[in-house]
Amino acid sequence: MKFTDDIGQRTLRLRQAILAHPFIVGVGNGTLEVAKFKHYVAQDYVYLADYSRVIALASARAANLATMGWFARLLDETLNVEMDLHRSYCAEFGITAEELEAVEPAPTTIAYTSFLLKTAHQGSFGELVASLLPCQWGYWEIGEHLSRQGEPASAPRYARWIQMYAAPEFAGLAKEMKDLADRIGDQAGLAERAAMGEAYRTSVRFELLFWDMAYNLERWQM
Repeated sequence: MKFTDDIGQRTLRLRQAILAHPFIVGVGNGTLEVAKFKHYVAQDYVYLADYSRVIALASARAANLATMGWFARLLDETLNVEMDLHRSYCAEFGITAEELEAVEPAPTTIAYTSFLLKTAHQGSFGELVASLLPCQWGYWEIGEHLSRQGEPASAPRYARWIQMYAAPEFAGLAKEMKDLADRIGDQAGLAERAAMGEAYRTSVRFELLFWDMAYNLERWQM
C-alpha cells in the first residue's frame, strides 16, 4: 500500500471531522459569521509566514536539485500568491497591511507552527515532507468537497476562497506533494515510515484545531 493511501485510511476520521467542521460548513453554504472568517484569514497569514520558512528549509534539505527546485517554486507560490490573497481579503475587511503584519498569533497558531519548525530542524526529511502534506492535501480536499456542493452565491468572498483551493493548479500541487511523500515513504524503513505517519497525523490534528481556533475566535486571555 502506498504511504499516502495508508495514512489516508488511518486519519480518515480526522479528515472527515474537518469536512464536517462548522467553519467549513459555514464557508460552503455562505452562513459563516464574517468575524470568524476574518479571524481565520489573519491567523492563517501569520501561519503562512512560518510555513514559508519550513518550505525554505525543505528546499535546503532536499537531496537533489529537482526537489530543491520544486520546494522553491512552492515557496514562491505561498509567499507571492497565497499570502497576497490573504492581503486582499484583509483589505476588504478594512485591515491594513501594517495591521496584518502586527497580528498576534493565537495559541493554536503558535503550537502548529512550532511543531512544523521543530520537525524541519530536528526530524528527518521524510518527516518534514509528511508534516507539510496536510496543508496541500487537506486544503485541496476541502476545496474539492465544497466545490462539488456548489459555491455560495450569497457570499462571494467564500466562493473565491473555495475556487482557489478547488482549482486544477492547486490540485496538481497537492498531487505532487503526495507523490513526493509516497516516493520517500515507500523507500523508508519501518521506523522511518512510522515516524512520517506520526508527523502527518499530528499536522492533521493541528489542522482540525486550527479550524476550532478560527471558529471560536481564539485569542490569548490576557
